[in-house]
Amino acid sequence: MKLRNTVIQQQDATRIHEILMRFLDESGVEQALLIDRSGQLLAMDGASETLDTVSISALTAAAFSSTAAMAQLLGEPEFSVLFHEGTKRSIHVSTVDDDAILLAIFDGRTTVGMVRLFAGEASRAVGGVLGEARARPKALAEFAAPLNDTEARPAWTPPS
Repeated sequence: MKLRNTVIQQQDATRIHEILMRFLDESGVEQALLIDRSGQLLAMDGASETLDTVSISALTAAAFSSTAAMAQLLGEPEFSVLFHEGTKRSIHVSTVDDDAILLAIFDGRTTVGMVRLFAGEASRAVGGVLGEARARPKALAEFAAPLNDTEARPAWTPPS
């Protein structure tokens, strides 16, 4: 995976939030998480129950990565969707783009078909927003300027 320097600005975050909220409304899922392929949570919307988002994000990315390795063994470039069904809740994981995945958590009030249909639409829309964010020129002067004398001095000097 190629690491990208993506800056999600406020207008990007707002658009992603709107897409995820529409996804929740249309599909009937409880919660939607946008995760990068390294397991970092980028955005989340839906039910505000206690959920260990750090762990579920990392585990989702790991499961998606291991499934990609299985796909390669079978001559596939990738399996674009994962589905795990539980007795009370299920998860649907789908590709957004080369760097992000969408996790949907849902229960019996919707079907995997509805989730899959609307997850595809949401993934394409979020992928478009992320693509625009990556294509936007970065303000290099802020991050690449050399340190001035005050910034370059030692923060602490040991006693003599």
